[in-house]
Amino acid sequence: MKHLISFFLFCFTLISPIANAEQAQYISDNLFTYLLKGPGSQYRIVGSVNAGSPVTVLETNKNYSRITDDRGRSGWVESKFISTDVALKKRLPALETELATVKAQLADALTSNNAQNSELNKTLVQRTNQISQFETRNHQLQNELTTAQDEVRTLRAKIDTQKDDLLMKWFTYGGVVAGAGLLLGLILPHITPRRRKRTNGWA
Repeated sequence: MKHLISFFLFCFTLISPIANAEQAQYISDNLFTYLLKGPGSQYRIVGSVNAGSPVTVLETNKNYSRITDDRGRSGWVESKFISTDVALKKRLPALETELATVKAQLADALTSNNAQNSELNKTLVQRTNQISQFETRNHQLQNELTTAQDEVRTLRAKIDTQKDDLLMKWFTYGGVVAGAGLLLGLILPHITPRRRKRTNGWA
């Protein structure tokens, strides 16, 4: 049983570096770390690894990991300086490409937006001119209506005056006719000759 456990532990020890080696890892950006001869600060420094350099982790011992860098050197570094994030210098070209794409899309969007705004401004100017024309025409119609109403009131006043004048004329004519008839009635008996009585005749 002990031999079986020891075999599994040995296999796990062999598999662990391979599993770690499958995932690319990097020295954290914005720093460099010393490459040591062994898993501790008491070991001799054999070099340094720049920030962003890709490394392969071979094994881990407490707070240190044995790595191989992109120059083929092997040594130990503190595990906290190893990151699974892609190094900035490798991400930068992709970011620059993405930035250029976004800028191009933004420029296209601005061009399209400017074209739409220009068309909207033209439409707005046309609508504003039409509204101004309508308002001018409405003002003219209001003035014409006011003038027509004034003329109607004037004509109605004239008609009422003419009615009153005509009525007064009829009253005057009626009075004249009545006065003439009365006067004629008074004068006519006096100017009409009276018949003389016959003296010779039968009594």
